[in-house]
Amino acid sequence: MLDPVFLRDHLPALRTALQHRGVDLGADLDALLALETERKRLIPGIEGLKREQNAAGEEAGRARREGRDITAIQDASRERAQRIKQLSAELDAVEERRQRGLLTIPNVPHSSVPVGRSAADNVEVRRHGTPRPFSFTPQAHWDLGPALGIIDFERGTKIAGARFTVLVGAGARMARALIDFMLDLHTRDHGYTEVEPPFMANSAALTGTGNLPKFEADLFKIAGEWDLFMVPTAEVPLTNMHREEILDGRMLPIRYTAYTPCFRSEAGSYGADVRGLIRQHQFDKVELMAFSAPAESYNELERLTGHAEEVLKRLDLPYRTVLLCTGDMGFASAKTYDIEVWLPSQNTFREISSCSNTEAFQARRASIKYRQPGGKPDFVHTLNGSGLAVGRTLIAVMENYQQADGSVVVPDALRPYMRGLEIIGPPK
Repeated sequence: MLDPVFLRDHLPALRTALQHRGVDLGADLDALLALETERKRLIPGIEGLKREQNAAGEEAGRARREGRDITAIQDASRERAQRIKQLSAELDAVEERRQRGLLTIPNVPHSSVPVGRSAADNVEVRRHGTPRPFSFTPQAHWDLGPALGIIDFERGTKIAGARFTVLVGAGARMARALIDFMLDLHTRDHGYTEVEPPFMANSAALTGTGNLPKFEADLFKIAGEWDLFMVPTAEVPLTNMHREEILDGRMLPIRYTAYTPCFRSEAGSYGADVRGLIRQHQFDKVELMAFSAPAESYNELERLTGHAEEVLKRLDLPYRTVLLCTGDMGFASAKTYDIEVWLPSQNTFREISSCSNTEAFQARRASIKYRQPGGKPDFVHTLNGSGLAVGRTLIAVMENYQQADGSVVVPDALRPYMRGLEIIGPPK
C-alpha cells in the first residue's frame, strides 16, 4: 500500500507512474483525495468537540462544589456526545472507504525501472552460460517425461483435472533432490534461515502481500466457513511471519527460505502454456524472502537475485537475467528481475524466477516496522524471489541434459541427492 501522504502531496507524479504501468486510476485517485479532504475536516472537528467535552466535565465539577445548577452543562454535554458519536461514525466510514481504495493502487516503480508496455520492453542485464549444441533435435519435456516413465500427465488430469501432473519414480526423486539441493545452498552458503510455514493463509495474510482484495480470482479458497486460502507462493506466509511487529533494526536483514507447494487458479491464462509443466495449478517452489532497512534494500535485491542465479550456475544451466519494464511488473513490486532459463526444445529462454523489491508497499499493508536503537519505528522493505521454481528447474534439467537415446544425464550437483543415480533411462 502506498503512503497516503505521498498520494496527497505527489498526485501528478503518482498519475505518471501509474500511466507508465499502463493503469488509469484517474477517477479512483480523485475519489481518494476527496476522502482525504473529508477526513481532514472530520478529525479536527471531533478533537475540538472532545476538548470541549473535557472542559465541560471540569466546569460541571466546579459547579457541583459551588452548589450551582449543572443542568445546562449536562444538556450541552449530551448534545456534544451525540455529535461526537455521529462524526466518529462518519470518520469510520471515510477511513474504511479510504483504506479499501488504497488497497487497489499498485506500487510505484523505482526510478531505475525502464518505461515500457509489455515483456518486449524488458531489458536484458546479463547472461550466463552457452546453450549446448545438439547433434539431434532436442525433445520437449512433455515428450521426454512420459517416454522415460517419470511424468504422467494423463493420471494427473484423471485425479484432479487439467494442469495437474503426477511425477513418478526418478521424476519424483529429482523434484525432491532439487528441493533439498536448493534449501541446502540457500541455508549453508547464502545464510538464509529455513522455515516450514503453513500451506494455507488467511485473508489478512494475503491482504498484507497484495494478493487480496484485487487478485482473489487467482487463489484457491477453502470451502465452508474457513477464512483460508491455499498459498499461491511461500512469499505470503514468510512475509506475514512478522505482520504487526516492530523488528530490532540491528537484526536486519532477516532472510528466510522455504519450500512449499504453490496453488494458483491461473485465472485469465487459459490457452497459454497448456502443454507440460510450465503453468500448473499446483507446483513446488523454494522461496527467498528478506526484510531489509530501506537504505540497503536495493543492494539486498542484487544479492537475492544473485542467490537465485547461483542455483542455475551450480546446475550448469544457461540463463539470462532481465529487468522488467513498468508495464510488465507485478502489482506489489517497485523493481523486478526475471531470471530465464534456456529450454532447447523451444529455442528460447523461459522464466524460472522473479526477484522483487516491494519497498514498504507490503510492510505498510501488513504493519511490519523496524526500529534502530533510540530511533522511531519505520516500515521495513520486503523482498522476495523464487530460488527456484522446482518444476521449471526439473524440465530445464531434462531438456538441457537429454541424450540422443532419450535418456537424461543427472547434473553433478544433484547426484548426491539422487543417491548416486547418474542417468535416467527409459523403463525396461
